[in-house]
Amino acid sequence: MPTDAAPVLAKARRRLIPFLFLLYIVAYLDRINVGFAALQMNQALGFSASTYGFGAGIFFLSYVLFEIPSNVILARVGARLWIARIMVTWGLVSSGMMFVRGVTGFYTLRFLLGLAEAGFFPGIIFYFTRWFPARERARTIATFMTATLTAGVIGAPISGALLSIHRLGLAGWQWLFVLEGLPAIVLGVVVLFVLPDGPETARWLTDAERVSVRDALHVDGNAAHGGPHTIGQALSPLWSGAVWLISIAHFLLIPVALYGIGFWMPQILKTASGGSDFTVGLLTAIPYACGAIAMVIAGRHSDRTGERRWHVAMAAAVCASGLVLSTMASGPVSSVVTLSLAMVGLAGVFGPFWALASVTIRGTGAAAAIALINSVGNTGGFVGPYLLGAINDATHSFAMGLYAIAAMLFVGGALILGVRDAGPAKAGRHA
Repeated sequence: MPTDAAPVLAKARRRLIPFLFLLYIVAYLDRINVGFAALQMNQALGFSASTYGFGAGIFFLSYVLFEIPSNVILARVGARLWIARIMVTWGLVSSGMMFVRGVTGFYTLRFLLGLAEAGFFPGIIFYFTRWFPARERARTIATFMTATLTAGVIGAPISGALLSIHRLGLAGWQWLFVLEGLPAIVLGVVVLFVLPDGPETARWLTDAERVSVRDALHVDGNAAHGGPHTIGQALSPLWSGAVWLISIAHFLLIPVALYGIGFWMPQILKTASGGSDFTVGLLTAIPYACGAIAMVIAGRHSDRTGERRWHVAMAAAVCASGLVLSTMASGPVSSVVTLSLAMVGLAGVFGPFWALASVTIRGTGAAAAIALINSVGNTGGFVGPYLLGAINDATHSFAMGLYAIAAMLFVGGALILGVRDAGPAKAGRHA
């Protein structure tokens, strides 16, 4: 990395990460707030555990189907315009969940929400490849992705509190959807005015600083604009064995556990504690807070050592162990402790995993590769919630579902140990 690039990259992090962090908090909250709505909605609308699990997970079917086209469009039209479009449409659909009256409407709006949000997360990961060289990326991604867990820390108590609102003929779960959907619409408009498409359009960089970022990316082997430009070349990573291996590992490591836990944790803790909806919100925030701290520590350690695979595999094993132990928990304290351990392990996977994944393919083709990895992985967002719901209906217990997710984590950790990133840009120790 050029010696003068470090302060410029630090400046970029200060400018970009807080805003993108806020966007991802809103995105993740709109994605999982159905878990809190379910505390009232399932009974009000007569949804079984399987019905709820299927509806929660169907979001990811449309998300997966449209993620690659969305990311390719983002690479062509720019992050500013496309991320703004994504946010406004998902905010409208999320607020529209207040109108759900039955199973068909529930399934339809969850499907449309996935369609609206498709491309947001992989678009941001691709966006980072236009700003940060590979050796800087794990901590950048980990810092950004703490928004996933911060959304739980902030959103869980807020969601619990919103469930107590009963005004204008609307139930608490309806107010939850409409009030948590509005920020996405407002922030989508803000994106149009504050987010640059890349260093070349960032008005807060000098010409010399733009050259510094460009040179850092060239030295890293990840020049933002040196990649292919035809549709065929941009989609060529879809036939890469390495990309597919990482995609399968992603399925097993992150979305199955993240959304299996995320969509069902409020109900698990409700059963364990017997507390009010607000109390459940406070208890739910604790595992997310522990995970947020672990995510930053793991990302920084991975960048400092330059090691990715063992960081991922060991964190996955910790998560699996926490899930197994949670099946033995018999009260609110032990349930929160074991679920916090699981979330610590899961959070430790994120930064090192995406740092490894993002150096597998470079140039414009990285947009399709990152989208494929995220798309295949996010089918786990359907599998996790539905698996837990179906098993709960059949056994009246979450235990077998949690065992299944733990087994997937162990397999995913083993697979990631076999991944080899591209040589020249392999993450290494800081100079």
